[in-house]
Amino acid sequence: MTIVQALPGNWLDTGDNAWQLTAATFVGIMSIPGLALLYGGAVKKKWAVNSAFMVFYAFSAVLMVWVLWAYNMSFGKPWFQVPGGLGAWIGHPCPTTSAYNMEKEAIIPSAAAAMPALGYGQATMVYFQFVFAAITPIILLGAILGRVSFKAWMIFVPLWTTFIYSVGAYSLWGGGWLGSMGVVDYSGGYVIHLASAFSGFTAAAVIGPRMPRDRENFQPNNLLITMAGAGLLWLGWSGFNGGDPFTANADAGVGVLNTHTATAAALLTWVALDVMAYGKPSILGAVNGMITGLVAITPAAGYVNGTGAIILGVVAATLPWMTWNWLGKTRLMRKVDDVLGVIHTHGVAALVGGIGTGVLADPKMIEWYGTNNDAVSITGWWYGNFHQVILQLYGAAFIIVFNVVGTFILLKLIGLFVSLRFDDETLLIGDDAIHGEEAYAIYADGQKIPVMGD
Repeated sequence: MTIVQALPGNWLDTGDNAWQLTAATFVGIMSIPGLALLYGGAVKKKWAVNSAFMVFYAFSAVLMVWVLWAYNMSFGKPWFQVPGGLGAWIGHPCPTTSAYNMEKEAIIPSAAAAMPALGYGQATMVYFQFVFAAITPIILLGAILGRVSFKAWMIFVPLWTTFIYSVGAYSLWGGGWLGSMGVVDYSGGYVIHLASAFSGFTAAAVIGPRMPRDRENFQPNNLLITMAGAGLLWLGWSGFNGGDPFTANADAGVGVLNTHTATAAALLTWVALDVMAYGKPSILGAVNGMITGLVAITPAAGYVNGTGAIILGVVAATLPWMTWNWLGKTRLMRKVDDVLGVIHTHGVAALVGGIGTGVLADPKMIEWYGTNNDAVSITGWWYGNFHQVILQLYGAAFIIVFNVVGTFILLKLIGLFVSLRFDDETLLIGDDAIHGEEAYAIYADGQKIPVMGD
C-alpha cells in the first residue's frame, strides 16, 4: 500500500532532494528536447515540425492530468480491486493529500514492504513520477508519426495517461496486485517501454499506414539533429535509473553505471551486426542499438551486477536486430506501419530486460530506500530462483494484453468524434498544411533562390 510518514526533527535531506529533482529533470530532458529532436530529425522534412510539436504537446498535457488526478490513480488510495483478492488495479483519482503538499512527507510507491519516509516533500515525488508518465506516450508516438491527426493526439494523450498508463503504474509500483505478487520493474521496463511499444503497435494498426510514397521513401531530414536527440536521451537516462532508489545513495550509482554499460554493449553489438550483414555501420542502427540497451537495463538496473548488465545489453541488441531485420520484413509485420520500429527497440528489448531480470537478478545487489537504509533484494534464476522468471512473465503478459485491448478500445471511441488520421491532401503536404510552418523555411520547396542584387 502507499505509505505516508513524517520525519521527526530536521526532516529535509537537501542532498536527496537535490538529486531527486535533478534526476527528474534529466528524465524530462529526454522528452524535451531529446525525443523532440530525435523524431524531428529522423522523419521526412515535411513532418519535422509536426513530429517535434506533438512531443511538446504530450509533455504539457500529461503534466496537467498528472497533478489533477493521474498521480493519485497511479500511487494513491486503492480503488478497483482485482477479482480473487489479488489486490488493487488502480488508485482513487480523488487526492488524499494535495499534489502540492509541502509538509514533511513523501508518498513512497511500494508493493514489497512498508517503506520509511523520504527526506523531501511530496511535490518532489510528484514531479519525479510525472516525467516517467510523460515520456511513455511520447515513446508510443514514434510508431504513428507521419499520419496521426493532431486533434486525435490532443484527445488521446490525456485519456491514455488516465486509463492505460495509470493502471500499469499502480499495478507494479503503487502497491497494486502485480507488485504484491513479487513482479519487479526497477524503473519502467514494463510500465513505460513495454506499454508504449504494444500500445504504439496497436495504434499503428488502427490508424493505418502512411501514404505509400512516404512509406517507401522516408529519409531522415537531419541525422545530426537525430544524433543530438539520441545523445540527450542516453545521458538523460542517468536520471531514469539513477533516481529510482529515491535517495542519493550507492544504489543510485549502481543504477547509473549499469545503465551506461548495458547501453554501450548494445550499441556496439547492433553496429557489429549491421557491418556483418550489410557491410556498413549505420548511424540510425547505432541509435537503435543504443535505445535497446537503455530499455533492457531499465527494469534491471539495480538488480543485476556489471556482468549481468553487459549480458542484457548484448542480448537486447541482438534479438531486436533480428526481429527488425528478419521478422519485420515478413508480410504480417509489414501490414502494420510502425514508423520508428518501436515494437522492436522498446517492446522486444523490454521483454529481454524484464524477463532477463528474472534470470540475472543478483541477491547481493541490494536496493536501498529511504533514510533508514531499508533494503529489497531480488534473486533470479541464475542464483536459484526460477519462480522470479514466472512472475516476470505474468507481469509482461498483463501489460501487453491490457495495453493492446485498452488502446484499441480508446482509439475506436475517439474515432467516433474525430478522424484519427489526416486527410490525403494534408498527408501530401505535411507541416505547412497542419501548422503553417516548416522546419527549414529558407529555400524551402517552391521558393526561388535569390539572385545577387535582388
